Amino acid sequence: MTITLDDVRGLLSIPCTGEFFTPPANVNEDLAIAAAVELLGKLHERRYDCAARAYLLHLVGCTILVDKSFTLVSAKYLFLFQDLDSCGKWAWGPAALVVLYDYLRDSTLPATKQIGGYLSLFQTWIYEHFPDICKRDMDEHISSMPRMFRWTAKQTSGNVAYYRAKLDALRDTDIIWAPDYDQNAVTRFQSVSLFTGYIRWCFTMVPYLPERCIRQFGYTQHIPPTPPMLVARDVDVEWSMYRNSVRSLRARLHPAAYPHECVEGYIQWYYRISHPRMIPYVAAYAGPSYDADAGPSHDADAGPSHDAGPDTSCTRCHAVGGLIQQSLDLHMGGPEDEMRVLLERALYISRGGDYQ
Repeated sequence: MTITLDDVRGLLSIPCTGEFFTPPANVNEDLAIAAAVELLGKLHERRYDCAARAYLLHLVGCTILVDKSFTLVSAKYLFLFQDLDSCGKWAWGPAALVVLYDYLRDSTLPATKQIGGYLSLFQTWIYEHFPDICKRDMDEHISSMPRMFRWTAKQTSGNVAYYRAKLDALRDTDIIWAPDYDQNAVTRFQSVSLFTGYIRWCFTMVPYLPERCIRQFGYTQHIPPTPPMLVARDVDVEWSMYRNSVRSLRARLHPAAYPHECVEGYIQWYYRISHPRMIPYVAAYAGPSYDADAGPSHDADAGPSHDAGPDTSCTRCHAVGGLIQQSLDLHMGGPEDEMRVLLERALYISRGGDYQ
């Protein structure tokens, strides 16, 4: 799963079509000062335009284009508002996604200490798709406001280990794969969300591959093709012709019979090419360890040992839960499949659930 252009559209109510922005190649201090004087000056006859530019620069710098400083805005974004009448031509949805994708990619590196990007978008995306991961309140959605404003965070006490375990315990039925963003929405679904290729903002390009999370659009998940290479590609031209990409993808899609449906072999493929768990599986049980000649030792008269160390029941339950989870991941039955229901029940009990 990932944040898609449809999530951006649904949560922020901003358009996902338009042109990619290319700033001047070298925005040095002199150029930044000159642009500020020209676009943010205090000439009386231009005061309203200057005030509008200052507000818009502040708005995007605090939201979709925020960096790690959270207090500074890059001078290159001044040129977004050089012509106020044409601000609507920019691809604001992809802009938010490129910046967030880029910072999320950096966050996977061990040396990274901070993260940028519009984290409120990331947070509300989690609220929409993973209702049981964290505590939050949902207010009545006002149709004139972006959907993200209906969520209010609540204080939690979980640490990193807690959330890793929560993520690993997720079942496919615990996820809202395709939220109904069109209910009381300011904007409607845009086919550009199914574009496959690269999206760009300034000089940063990131791959956008909806085929890897097509269940979020209501289709059966298939094994996606190899991602396209960036070399020798005109990203802007491909984006302007996104309808060709959308038509090609839709021709290969099939509506899902149930939200998490996937083709046979997909789960096995995914486990082979990815890292699907935060906490590695406990090694499979290999049987008791004993000397081959002497056989296993059973001292019936010894009674319970007080030096055997801590109780291992929790470790055993964790190991059993890991094996059940592996079985679930490999089982292709739908949500009503009897075997799947039994496995999910066993997994629930192994993780401390009520067994009555």
